[in-house]
Amino acid sequence: GIEFNNVDTREFNSVKNIDMEQITLADTDIRLLDALQHDASLSNQDLAALAHVSPPTCLRRVKRLRDAGLIERQIALLSPDRLSHITGHGLTALVEITLDHQGTDHQEAFEARVVADAAVQQCYRVSPGPDFVLVVHVADMPQYLALAQRLFTSNANVRNVKAFFSTKRAKFEPKVLLAQ
Repeated sequence: GIEFNNVDTREFNSVKNIDMEQITLADTDIRLLDALQHDASLSNQDLAALAHVSPPTCLRRVKRLRDAGLIERQIALLSPDRLSHITGHGLTALVEITLDHQGTDHQEAFEARVVADAAVQQCYRVSPGPDFVLVVHVADMPQYLALAQRLFTSNANVRNVKAFFSTKRAKFEPKVLLAQ
């Protein structure tokens, strides 16, 4: 796993082949990761100031964190409310799926099928209860019906579908809690 502790900067910078099982993160790395997940648009200078390191050190460390796979990607989070005049409010649903057959091959096949669909924003395997919980977003109820037919009805391995339609999004914070 990943260790969180106070380590000398030279120890982290001396790692040649970064392997997820061998990474040790210094407090500086945790500060960088935390700042980036809060605002990835920060300039290198601003990020360095927040992490209390020089800009060249900041750039080097962020590159290593990215190369190690700790930073998957940097994206912009759009405001659905502010874009609603262009896109409409849309329909968000949390969908519980129970498969008829729960074997690994069946779960992997279903997962591959749903994650390939652009309307599926999140996909979780869960236990106990249903096998999967999905977060889907479509323009309206006819599009949800089309999605349900495409992903759930046409698949004979889906035993049960239970959808919950969002009336209000009170919080959306895609963040990994980092031990400090």
